[in-house]
Amino acid sequence: AICDVFTDTRFGGNPLAVLPESEGLSSEQMQQIAREFNFSESTFVLPPEQGNTRRVRIFTPSSEIPFAGHPNVGTAFALATLGELGDFDRATSVVFEEEAGLVPVRVERRGDGVWCELSAPQTIAFGPSVEPGRLAPALALQADEIVATTHPPQVASVGLPFLFVELRDRAALERARVDRDVFQVLVDEGFPVCIHVYLRSNDDFDVRARMYAPFDEIEDPATGSANCALAGLLASKDDAESGALQWRIAQGVEMGRPSLLEARAQKRDGAVVATFVGGASVLVAEGAIEVG
Repeated sequence: AICDVFTDTRFGGNPLAVLPESEGLSSEQMQQIAREFNFSESTFVLPPEQGNTRRVRIFTPSSEIPFAGHPNVGTAFALATLGELGDFDRATSVVFEEEAGLVPVRVERRGDGVWCELSAPQTIAFGPSVEPGRLAPALALQADEIVATTHPPQVASVGLPFLFVELRDRAALERARVDRDVFQVLVDEGFPVCIHVYLRSNDDFDVRARMYAPFDEIEDPATGSANCALAGLLASKDDAESGALQWRIAQGVEMGRPSLLEARAQKRDGAVVATFVGGASVLVAEGAIEVG
């Protein structure tokens, strides 16, 4: 099945290929199929090994990855829509076994559609930061277009690491482009290969964002794992000691695939203890693949 994730409109959001019956496929075949689709990710669904709902493997066109956001939301949506989760009235929960750990996903019927929210497999973890003046050339921006009052450009992860960069205004967000040669220097120092840039928009959305995977030549229209980690990062800097914080996040607008992600974080005694990201999805196509 092919679905668009983090949207209620076909041909918006982030496309995903879901193969609900992947038994018998080798890792090499999975990689070939992911390369054939050439989406940011494709998922391969297998019987569970630890007694949970399913085992799920996630591939980009170039490699297998331990966790990602829109593949989990989209896989749960696809399985529910195809009847693979059985009959349920208003809501159900699934648990996917993945390389990064167990990923719980809540599945809800909302109107005529299905809405899914994942709980990140790992608590928020932070990596190194970089000075705005050093990073700016890698984004074709000026140093003063990078905001460092809440946090400097910072690595964070809830299962997959990203470099998070807050920008000054919408113009900077629209102009941001990754210079791979400049960025390669930071990657060689151990920074992750994906950059998530965002703006506190305070319009119809709380945040507007873009995510680049420049070495796969990808701008992602909706990145669940990144925005889930962003919720953890922002919550960690918030003064609230306990409770829930949430953000409506727009992504993909600049590339013509508008997406809506609903991210939230839970704090307890000053610490971020859980992060979540959810959204709607729509089915685009069903079919079969000839292998061999």
